[in-house]
Amino acid sequence: MIALLQRVSTAQVVVEDELIAEIAQGLLVLLGVERGDSEQQADRMLQRLLGFRVFNDGQGRMNLSVQDIMGGLLLVPQFTLAADTSKGMRPSFTPAAEPAEGERLFDYLERQARKNFDTVAAGRFGADMQVTLTNDGPVTFWLKIQPGGG
Repeated sequence: MIALLQRVSTAQVVVEDELIAEIAQGLLVLLGVERGDSEQQADRMLQRLLGFRVFNDGQGRMNLSVQDIMGGLLLVPQFTLAADTSKGMRPSFTPAAEPAEGERLFDYLERQARKNFDTVAAGRFGADMQVTLTNDGPVTFWLKIQPGGG
């Protein structure tokens, strides 16, 4: 499972001219599900997302998590993160989970996030989404949870 997380001051998702998700300060997380991922990877990814220290403390150091600042978490499914770009000029999506499995695991992670955190918003799996954000910093990290939990 792959996540591209961005520290944001605001972020939103629009589908067909309708605002479907929005957060103020927090994390925008683009999430890709790969073949072989399971609930184990989703649980570990959520643990990392909620605890990852990317917000500044009083001394200007990245020592606070989204939980610490009581920020928002905006989850956006993005299967293109799982693309193989190692050859040629066209990405291969062979590493990505099948759509039904990707949606199942994205929905699972969203449900778990809502159970464990107050401010969760989400994009819509399979939709043509317009994502708008103000990256704060900019601060962007790429996280990967290998099959087996690593």
